[in-house]
Amino acid sequence: MAFQDYKPWLGIRGSRWIGLDNFERIFQYKEATQAIVNTLIIAVSKIIVGIIVPIIMAILLSEIRNIGIKKSVQTLVYLPHFLSWVTVAGLMIDILGLDGGINQILTRLFGIDPIYFLGDPDLFRFTVVVSDVWKSFGFGMIVYLATIAGINPSYYEAAEIDGATRRQQIRYVTLPSMLPMIIVISTLSLGNILDAGFDQVFNLYNPLVYSTGDIIDTYVYRSSLLNGQYGFGTAVGLFKSGISLILIVVSYRLAYKYANYKIF
Repeated sequence: MAFQDYKPWLGIRGSRWIGLDNFERIFQYKEATQAIVNTLIIAVSKIIVGIIVPIIMAILLSEIRNIGIKKSVQTLVYLPHFLSWVTVAGLMIDILGLDGGINQILTRLFGIDPIYFLGDPDLFRFTVVVSDVWKSFGFGMIVYLATIAGINPSYYEAAEIDGATRRQQIRYVTLPSMLPMIIVISTLSLGNILDAGFDQVFNLYNPLVYSTGDIIDTYVYRSSLLNGQYGFGTAVGLFKSGISLILIVVSYRLAYKYANYKIF
């Protein structure tokens, strides 16, 4: 279909073959190139923030000595991961709407005019990244907590004998011990660099924010299923899949080279 002027009533056998024309149109259409740029910006931002925040939270949580408080915090930060984006998007639309809770607080306490977080192109990417991190950092924190739990306690004891403070122990013991896992997670994340999260963006975006919020997956959905350009939509999806395959292979090679991580 990606190499055809596909018509549903003609099928694959009856549709006209047009070679690479659909792929050439990807870089000719302003909307398509903008969707690629938006995808890269949102996906890279999610990867960077989605790595930093779980590391910080895992370290902070590991410093809590009260087991009850620790488990309560763990449960609270894990819960959003198990909610669907349909549910989360519904909550966000109510909270971030012009009459939502956030704007009520801003208006009453600071006298600020209501802000349309989900309708402002300049704020939409920020809202998407922050909401994604809020939903997923608790689950992503698990692997770092396991890494911290596996650190030999004698390292901390030796550091404490040498007069190291808790902050110095984190800097010189905890972080270096976590570094191999951080490298693995970071390199494997390269394979998702073109995956900005269809479920999230589809449930949050609207025509007002297409310029900054439209990603490859939502653009494929609109161009193929809504506008009937099935061949072009398939070409965009195939282009994304090909690039993602290359990135996944590269990321696994990097993980093996720098962290000795391998599947087989």
